[in-house]
Amino acid sequence: MASHQNFVDYVAEQLGEAGSIRSRKMFGEYGLYCDGLFFAVICDDRLFIKPTSEGEAAFPRLPKAPPYEGARDYILVEDVDDRDTMTALVRLTCLALESRPKKKGRK
Repeated sequence: MASHQNFVDYVAEQLGEAGSIRSRKMFGEYGLYCDGLFFAVICDDRLFIKPTSEGEAAFPRLPKAPPYEGARDYILVEDVDDRDTMTALVRLTCLALESRPKKKGRK
């Protein structure tokens, strides 16, 4: 089941304090970017945020699950109405992702 645009727009609005949130349709679902950095996916109208050690340490009670079959576990945000928690998690996640070494592109 594909995600609905109105859910994606709602999540992006909720995360507005974390930075400039943009969505991009990917394989019938959506990828989310904060200030140009890919940090999450929305699959089946559920928000999955890339796991980082910083995010998991700050929010150990948030469940983890794969966004689609065969994927690695992401942090599953079940309460997208909790703007404060989501914003804090996204900020931590993006800071952690920015500090990781850049992957070399394909030749």
